[in-house]
Amino acid sequence: NYILILDQFTTRLLSSCCKMSNLMSEGITIVEDLHKNREPVPEMKAIYFMRPTAMCVDAFINDFKPKPKYKAAYVFFTDYCPDDLFDKMKKNCAKHIKVCKEINISFLPLEAQVSVDSFSFIYTPNSQDKDQTLETIANQIVTLCSTLDEYPGVRYKKDSALDYGNKLAELVDNKLARHYELDDHSKKKGKTQAQLLIVDRALDPVSPILHELTFQAMAYDLIPIKDNNYEYKLKDGSKKEALLNEEDELWVKLRHMHIAEVTGLPKILTCNLMFPIFLPQKTVHVSLAEDLMSHFQKNVEKLCKAEQDLAVGADAEGQKVKDPMRTLLPVLLHPHDTTDKIRAVLLYIFSLNGTTAENLNKLIQHVKIEDESGYILNWKHLGVPILSTPSMFSFRKQPRKDRSDKETYNVSRWTPVIKDIMEDAVENKLEVKDWPYQSECPSVWNGSRAVSARQKHKGSSPDDLRSGSRLILFVLGGVSYSEMRCAYEVTHANKSCEVIIGSTHILTPRGLLEDIYNLDK
Repeated sequence: NYILILDQFTTRLLSSCCKMSNLMSEGITIVEDLHKNREPVPEMKAIYFMRPTAMCVDAFINDFKPKPKYKAAYVFFTDYCPDDLFDKMKKNCAKHIKVCKEINISFLPLEAQVSVDSFSFIYTPNSQDKDQTLETIANQIVTLCSTLDEYPGVRYKKDSALDYGNKLAELVDNKLARHYELDDHSKKKGKTQAQLLIVDRALDPVSPILHELTFQAMAYDLIPIKDNNYEYKLKDGSKKEALLNEEDELWVKLRHMHIAEVTGLPKILTCNLMFPIFLPQKTVHVSLAEDLMSHFQKNVEKLCKAEQDLAVGADAEGQKVKDPMRTLLPVLLHPHDTTDKIRAVLLYIFSLNGTTAENLNKLIQHVKIEDESGYILNWKHLGVPILSTPSMFSFRKQPRKDRSDKETYNVSRWTPVIKDIMEDAVENKLEVKDWPYQSECPSVWNGSRAVSARQKHKGSSPDDLRSGSRLILFVLGGVSYSEMRCAYEVTHANKSCEVIIGSTHILTPRGLLEDIYNLDK
């Protein structure tokens, strides 16, 4: 039997993908925190799973000097261990270490198709930590690709206001080349069928700010859910907590459904007892749906029409919004809370690609945030235009797909920009001039049919060849729940290509606004 010793990061990593029972079945009887005081158990062997940092290595050495706490140590690092730390360990406790390995896994798999706080380091003006943060993110992306056994063609969005996407793409591409220079079979690994797109948050500032009405996105926007824990009241008035994660099968079924569909479900669920496995969770989801509907009816419904008109640029009947200020004013005149007004003002500004300084000041006064104008002004640090520029190099918006023939709810007409990009990438329609490859493009995607010449059977269209391929998107600066949903939707619609989306962290509208407000603090 073994003791497992974890740091903060590996605790989060393991709890995101396995349970205590899984560990026990592998012979682990105790799980301990590396940085806490622990009683010595000299008859037991210890497995250390930790990041290769000076703090972790020092804590490890202290376990064996002056007197060993455990019989032996099996050390597993999440990432490459710098030589100086490795030498320090060797010098101090070589005779106690039975195994020392680096297992590339420095990313957090939050959901089956989503992997995730570097926001301030990247976007704070004159940040000293920018380069180091991009370096760390690049390492994490490489470990993800390595875990998936993919060597993707790396692409980035050209001409974004900040050049971070380009920088990150270059770092990732170089690190992937080094990583795959010599793999275990001592031969160089060639590019696989995957594409990796690096997207900057500024590409779509609208999606994380809108009131989104699918179950998961709406819940994390309107209800204080911390660490996926939802607190709800039982009929007798007592409170209970439920964990909303991949283990909860009903949550996985419901999370991407529109609230209108979810609220139609409780009746069906209470009549239909064919799901005994879901019964304990029913009350949780019914309670959550009721919670959300009360928010919706109280104030969100009023906001949604204006928000959708501003975001889409047209009303539910398809009439173009000629004067966005007329759409915004009713929101400003209604006693909505300040955050909701800020969100509407931002959508107004985004719809115009920036506004005049005079107009901006009037809006800030109207919302009464003269002392907190950073909620609006600081978006410029993300490369989002807040003040309109008369220059000919003005910000170009991503052209949108026409989805007017798709049936949607009037309060949910907006589609995240990233969904257009995913669909275009899967169909091989992304323009190389807008989305250049960092180095070579995997032959399957380059249109030259270089691979198909080697296929014996007839009629192998590029679609057949890309079957089973992966599209990995990484959003620098955070990803919203609605964008995560798009990865599932596009995968579901194109059975041939799996879409995986990752980011530095997951955004909620209020959380994002606070992060942006704090950028110049």
